[in-house]
Amino acid sequence: MLRLRRATVAVAGPADAAEQRLAIHIGGDRRTAIADVGLIGAAQAGDEIIVNVEAVELGLGSGGADIVHVNLTRGLDGAGTPGAHVMKLNYTSLQHAVLPVEEGDADGAPAPPRLPLGRPAAVIALHGQLAPLAWAFAGATGGAGRLGYVQTAGGALPGGHSCVVRELRDGGLLTSHLTAGPAFGGADGESITTAAALHHGLAELGWDAAVCGPGPGILGSGSALGHGGLQALDSLHTALALGCPALLAPRMSCSDLRARHRGLSHHTRTVLELLLAPVVVAIPEGEQPADDRHDWRAFEVDLDGYGASGLPTRSMGREDPLFFSAALAAGTALARMT
Repeated sequence: MLRLRRATVAVAGPADAAEQRLAIHIGGDRRTAIADVGLIGAAQAGDEIIVNVEAVELGLGSGGADIVHVNLTRGLDGAGTPGAHVMKLNYTSLQHAVLPVEEGDADGAPAPPRLPLGRPAAVIALHGQLAPLAWAFAGATGGAGRLGYVQTAGGALPGGHSCVVRELRDGGLLTSHLTAGPAFGGADGESITTAAALHHGLAELGWDAAVCGPGPGILGSGSALGHGGLQALDSLHTALALGCPALLAPRMSCSDLRARHRGLSHHTRTVLELLLAPVVVAIPEGEQPADDRHDWRAFEVDLDGYGASGLPTRSMGREDPLFFSAALAAGTALARMT
């Protein structure tokens, strides 16, 4: 069963973004909660709410806050999105209808996709790779490249959960943000599939390149196949099927306490082993290819320049130069592929 608890809002933060931060009371305990404004509306101090406390009570690193399930005071009169009928989070208590970017004429034959797309798509395994990749891409294109982000499954599903995406869009490092599959609430549109999101961005919105990957956090286990990083396999196959030159940003680390993630992470190794066709893999200068099947390309990276950018410089709470260097190399590689 869901771990749901009744709570009262003590302090309500600004509701002008996709998510609202709240201080709440559950019994005598003061805690932090997150409300998705697009789903459940904005809260005010004194509101009675129901929160899901599962992640916090399990002590998950990506938890950090309770999640508001419903606002009993002012959240029971929602009208939904007019004209929407395609469901996200379907058959859950949070199912809601959206207007997907691929919505066509229901009475006519669907228009065939314009293929091959011919523009490159990079795939990341962790959300923390997005900022350095986008920064390096902008630098390598002189700020002229139009990079779009497709948020997939594998991590946080709400499109509004990432402060980094908002910062990258505001700074011009991302031209737009689409959510695909079970991910929802994209700043610039929602898609039923990753394939449709890539096609919409590259063929309709005029992206020069795309980057696909999960939102913050990652689903995980200690097994080879049971982790959110394996979503990269699906995204790479989708990009290849659409005729996109495909690039993998490898997960690398020099400071992860877990041996399986140091150097080239086992997450990336598994994806490389399971891919049905070769892809480009970008690495920083000085690192060595892990196989002779894929197209490994080494690039000089500006780690100091990125560090001065004000964008995140810690991965999972750690200083990790190799993690960021690999993502910076991927951004440069993606720019060279446009």
